[in-house]
Amino acid sequence: MSLPLSLLILFAAAFLEASGDAMVRKGLNATASLSRILFFMLGALVLFAYGYVVNAPPWDFSKLLGMYVVFFFIAAQVISLLVFHTRPSVSTLIGGTFIVVGGAIMFIGDLH
Repeated sequence: MSLPLSLLILFAAAFLEASGDAMVRKGLNATASLSRILFFMLGALVLFAYGYVVNAPPWDFSKLLGMYVVFFFIAAQVISLLVFHTRPSVSTLIGGTFIVVGGAIMFIGDLH
């Protein structure tokens, strides 16, 4: 599998995982029973899709894990901002910088 395709799949998986988590959170905070059930069911479906997408390709996931963590962090921040209207704090941005740098170190190191 090509590297760009692998990264695209990891990016999609990260957004699926973060989105599924957000749907479960929305379900936990929903006041109407029907809304809760729908959010929980949709969240479960999206989390299943994440599990399938991330595990279906024939790759050594451990070698791509650094980039996956980076994508998940970015996806979580974007979803937190768009869905929950929560801006990342300065400490989250600083910690996120370490996540991105650490992911890059692992990713580049695994290429050689």
